[in-house]
Amino acid sequence: MPGDWYAHLQKPTWNPPNWIFGPVWTTLYTMMAIAAWLVWKRGGFAGQRVALSLFLVQLFFNTLWSPLFFGLHHPALAFVDIALLWLALLGTVGAFWKARPPAGALLVPYLAWVTFASALNFAIWRMNR
Repeated sequence: MPGDWYAHLQKPTWNPPNWIFGPVWTTLYTMMAIAAWLVWKRGGFAGQRVALSLFLVQLFFNTLWSPLFFGLHHPALAFVDIALLWLALLGTVGAFWKARPPAGALLVPYLAWVTFASALNFAIWRMNR
């Protein structure tokens, strides 16, 4: 997915190798699905409207990031998106934790990864202005 454009960008020395992203995202999406299912079991959407709505909002921003960064080649706009993702995800972690602590805990690695990805996105944007 990254392509030639990404290959030619300046990146920080702490940029992970491309092969790591597939396994990391596969693991994170699995954990996200389990977390959402655990919350869903506590009353469905009607019973967990706030928590599951926040989950959908963060998922929207998550989905938007790749087209902004890789499709439009716009790291600055992608950074705005990932910052909104981080905020929505932080709210989701809190709401999931309140609904079912193990569900919130399952999202903590995702929050950590998005924090790292935000720093990486910012660094790439700044290095390639």
